[in-house]
Amino acid sequence: MKYNELEVNKNARPSRVGRGISAGQGKTAGRGTKGQKARTGHRKMPAGFMGGQRAIMQAIPKLKGFKTLHAKAEVVYTDRLNDLKGKIDNFALYEAGLISTPYTKVKVITRGELTAKLDVNVQFASKTAIEAIKKAGGSFTKSAIPSRQKVEK
Repeated sequence: MKYNELEVNKNARPSRVGRGISAGQGKTAGRGTKGQKARTGHRKMPAGFMGGQRAIMQAIPKLKGFKTLHAKAEVVYTDRLNDLKGKIDNFALYEAGLISTPYTKVKVITRGELTAKLDVNVQFASKTAIEAIKKAGGSFTKSAIPSRQKVEK
């Protein structure tokens, strides 16, 4: 680029519309004929305004409630624990196919009879489930959710 080849443009003036037919933008001044957009103040319509019809934000249904970010605990019933033996934790329940992953919250809830003597180490249990475990000769201990082991490369 050379100094003598620079293209210098002066600041363009805004076009003066509506100043007669010979000016190029006379009469309707490029706005067409009639209608809301031809009138003054048409740029002050709110977002989503649909010409006096109900706005799109009002027309679509709203979702009720809210979505929680916390994962729900997986439920294990006491009558399903009769088939297991010894110490029961997330990994034992996962191997037995009672929960989907060992790295989740587990809650034991009473249903049916519990006859096996078990040492249950999970995150939650109902009061009646704890009573049923102790009545069968076992024990309940609240434990943390197991964390995943990091794989080193």
